[in-house]
Amino acid sequence: MTKTLLATALLAAAGFAQAQSATYAIDPTHTFVNFEATHFGTSTLRGRFDRKEGTVQFDRAGKSGKAEITIDLTSVSTGVGPLDGHLKSKDFFDAANNPTAKFVADKFAFNGDKVTEVAGTLTMSGKTNPVVLKASNFNCYQNPMLKREVCGGDFETTLVRSQYGITYGLPGIPDNIRLLIQIEAVKQ
Repeated sequence: MTKTLLATALLAAAGFAQAQSATYAIDPTHTFVNFEATHFGTSTLRGRFDRKEGTVQFDRAGKSGKAEITIDLTSVSTGVGPLDGHLKSKDFFDAANNPTAKFVADKFAFNGDKVTEVAGTLTMSGKTNPVVLKASNFNCYQNPMLKREVCGGDFETTLVRSQYGITYGLPGIPDNIRLLIQIEAVKQ
């Protein structure tokens, strides 16, 4: 009798943990993908990508997750039109032939129920490399206007652009590019 009760409790707990997994759609109005690069050792050049989409699945109880985010490289914006055109050219993103970058993650690290790190791969310019995004300010809340849960935070990593075949301007324009992502996603 005790073994049956224990087995039932374990199955119920497993079902409860599985039920905690949820899918969240990226909210493009509250998600920003920005980059920073030192400009010839003087100032910091900043830019962003205006169009992005994707989904995140995560299970706080099971301490797991998956993410798939697509960034439209043709939407690069630095506030300087000629520079945006140069970044879209073959010298940098070659956006005519490779219009998107895609981040796919399947490893989430947690501290309690807060995501602290997301690891996966970034495919850009036809090359795929591992990427680890460090998280800060991760939180979930009940959005009063949407009447649904929203989760998000700030994520950061440093990309080595030459790993993606982007070598124009080296070494004057550094190889290391800081990538900053502020993301909010709405529970579906």
